[in-house]
Amino acid sequence: MEEIMARPVVPQNLPGLVKAAFNKARANGDVTYYPTQVAILAPNSIPFQLRFSPALTLKPKAPKPKKPNGKLFNPFENPSPAMLVADLPPSHRLVLNKFAVVPEHFILVTKEVKPQTHVLEKGDIAATSACIQAYHAEGQELFAFFNSGPHSGASQPHRHLQLLPVERMKDGLEEVDRGGEWSVLAERLAISENTVPFKVFTRSISPDMSAEERYDTYLELYRRAVKSVYLGEVRTEGEAKISYNFAMTSRSMALCPRTAEGAVIQNKTGEDIGMVSLNGTVLAGTALVKNRAEWDALREDPDMLLGVLKGIGLPL
Repeated sequence: MEEIMARPVVPQNLPGLVKAAFNKARANGDVTYYPTQVAILAPNSIPFQLRFSPALTLKPKAPKPKKPNGKLFNPFENPSPAMLVADLPPSHRLVLNKFAVVPEHFILVTKEVKPQTHVLEKGDIAATSACIQAYHAEGQELFAFFNSGPHSGASQPHRHLQLLPVERMKDGLEEVDRGGEWSVLAERLAISENTVPFKVFTRSISPDMSAEERYDTYLELYRRAVKSVYLGEVRTEGEAKISYNFAMTSRSMALCPRTAEGAVIQNKTGEDIGMVSLNGTVLAGTALVKNRAEWDALREDPDMLLGVLKGIGLPL
């Protein structure tokens, strides 16, 4: 008999709660916000946000264990009260992103330490969906994404999905050329032909889907992605067979296998100027660079971004 899963309990007015927690933590110095400049590029006619934050080069690195066999610091295992947004019973909690490029960036983490490299469980998808629906009920949208595996842009081994308010992802777009053309890429891909130069598996979803239907949709996308790389049966528990990014909104799910975290770009003389790395926000249609040479080169030649995109996943 299948075990009945407890429904995630989201606190009232989640958008307001996240906003207040972020503003307080930022004012107290518990969260660092990195402002960005933004431009819209259109490789292959896809409106893509390029953001530039030179201050990110000063971002502190995670402390290393003092002993050779010491345990790495895990910011999600026992988060400080300043970083905790809310508990999300039965199995998750919400914390702030300590180093935010998008204001009000928060993170859904498992209370129990679970691997980031495992296939997501039904409770993970249900808790993510509950947060998305809580924003949707307030007339707002969330972009959720998950990085899994060495080529995905993942940095923390404790399982977590990241949550970005879409309105805050649009900060600054009103001031730039073609800013109004940008929208979440995963939603575009779910209703139209794939316009990106790598394989993305998508499905439209709706608010009236059950938790089981949502989880089955995620597993369907995962199976399709694995089968595009490997032959044979696909296990849907334990260690994932591939590196991938997964994204979810109130209207869509998208999953793309990853073969590289990014690509080196060059200037006109063929000199390497930097490595452009992409995580799950690539499924929103955004990229982030930290040095001016990259920022200038990509704006001057948007097709350079197309070259990066071609190198991160499975070619069409």
